[in-house]
Amino acid sequence: MLRTLQDSIAYCESVARRTARNFYYSFLALPRPMRRDMCVLYAFMRHCDDMGDAADTSAHQKLQQLDRWQASVTRAVNGTTLDAADAHLLLPALVDIVERHRIPLDLLFAVIDGMRMDLELVRIQTFEELQHYCYHVAGVVGLCCIHIWGFHDDRAQEHAIDCGLAFQLTNILRDVDEDLAIQRIYLPAEDLRRFELNEQDLIERRHLDRFRDMMQFQTQRARQYYQRAQKLFDYIDPSGRPILWCMMRIYHGLLERIERNKYDVFNSRVRVPAWQKAWFVCRALMRTKMPHANWSIPSIKRER
Repeated sequence: MLRTLQDSIAYCESVARRTARNFYYSFLALPRPMRRDMCVLYAFMRHCDDMGDAADTSAHQKLQQLDRWQASVTRAVNGTTLDAADAHLLLPALVDIVERHRIPLDLLFAVIDGMRMDLELVRIQTFEELQHYCYHVAGVVGLCCIHIWGFHDDRAQEHAIDCGLAFQLTNILRDVDEDLAIQRIYLPAEDLRRFELNEQDLIERRHLDRFRDMMQFQTQRARQYYQRAQKLFDYIDPSGRPILWCMMRIYHGLLERIERNKYDVFNSRVRVPAWQKAWFVCRALMRTKMPHANWSIPSIKRER
């Protein structure tokens, strides 16, 4: 069956509405054409993530699927006709945004590399290793986003990576319990040792004072990246500022809730309520009406 661009866009928008949660609220702060393009980008990321997390598939099969998916994306962007089995419905829309926004294919492939990293038993030894992982699963997402939003200074790329790292560190802290359930530990082993913790302490969900101290350390580290990421407002085009503001408010809000819960991430999952996300969108849209709006977020001290 012929996959039209319109069908492809509709599919991507439905995926985003159904599964994007935090991100989809932020998309509402964008003009309609840009919102559509962000839905396409999100659908690509979601598809990669779903292949990497499929519970009924072996690591070897997942690796084969990711390799095949990367080859399909390459052929689609190059205009090569795909077999029906490889012609995924999201590909026409993906090719469209890659061409219009000049998104480098290397960025998309770096995301697929990030999924490959999760196929092995995840154990991070150092923060440098964690930064490398976060770049592939979040930093490159930030780089793709600024191609869609528009940027007028190459320094935007550095701070888009900072932003992705801040968000991913927040996810890691929120999801400690969930990741343990699938045998993944993203907290660096060097940091566990620094606070006299070990892997078994995490596996047994020991909410010790030492664990809280380690989580506080990680929270402060994440906050440093939020501070750096605020510089991104200076380098992206005005149309991208509302969505960045919403995303930072939501994700930094998660970090603040982890702190308020005294770092107990084992007994309940931290969330920002839907009403608050909607309020952030309304506030962002109101700011677009202000010629000299200050997009800095008061709860994040700006690094100078």
